[in-house]
Amino acid sequence: MAVNYRAFDCTAEQVFAVLSNGWLYPTWVVGASRMRNVDASWPAVGSQVHHSVGVWPALLDDTTSVLEWHSPRHAMLKARGWPIGEAHVSIDIQDTENGCLVRLTEDVVAGPARLIPTPLSDLAIAYRNTETLHRLAYLAEGHAD
Repeated sequence: MAVNYRAFDCTAEQVFAVLSNGWLYPTWVVGASRMRNVDASWPAVGSQVHHSVGVWPALLDDTTSVLEWHSPRHAMLKARGWPIGEAHVSIDIQDTENGCLVRLTEDVVAGPARLIPTPLSDLAIAYRNTETLHRLAYLAEGHAD
């Protein structure tokens, strides 16, 4: 399981405002390249964003669904990236004196990616998620007044 932290200069509500807009998904998730559709009920539990992964013309269409949603403190998503696999992604937020602390946890739960030795896969995921949190911070902090 890969765990990343980043301090944000904004509120937890501002972070969840970005997360609750499914159309923004490929702007902060590294690897997602475009959106095809967002369920009207997003971010309700069970709803999905329909995205593509990769670089054109080698795109794979897949989905990410909401498993848990407790705005503005916790969300858990099931991110699919077949044929690579699936992961559970948790986003947890704590208030700080100057904003909030965001923890992003990703755990591969299905597919061939589970065959990669855990320390190696966790290192690669953590590296990617450093940039994911960087992008999410840009969006959330941009909403600050």
